[in-house]
Amino acid sequence: MLGLTALLTASVFFGAAIYITWAEQPARLHLDDRAALVQWVPSYRRGFEMQATLALISGLLGAGAWGQTGHVLWGLGAAIIILNWPYTLLFVLPVNRQLEAVRPEDAGNDSRELLKYWGRLHAGRSALGGLAAAIFLVAAWLEL
Repeated sequence: MLGLTALLTASVFFGAAIYITWAEQPARLHLDDRAALVQWVPSYRRGFEMQATLALISGLLGAGAWGQTGHVLWGLGAAIIILNWPYTLLFVLPVNRQLEAVRPEDAGNDSRELLKYWGRLHAGRSALGGLAAAIFLVAAWLEL
């Protein structure tokens, strides 16, 4: 049951991340510079809370499933979903801080380029979530 719940939470993480990558971020970039920046700030904060929690829970559940079953794929999936934390801290957070430091009235080409870069970095989180969910799915399938 731990493994299936790890799969569920990783899948929800992936769904949220891919929505941001494929729908929200491209839509945001159709806004003018000021509006794109103003929209990004609360959106990122809410998304971070949800995705950070999902990654942590999924990682813990996957590790628990690994401990219960001894099947290494549960541990691998757990490690990959948890990689979102250091990835975000090392690569995404510095860009976040730069974006948060821009006042809306100062938004322009530089802030737009940062938003585009942020979107590419966020796609990395989507990839990690998708990979973890796929590994958990294979692990669950192998236990049938």
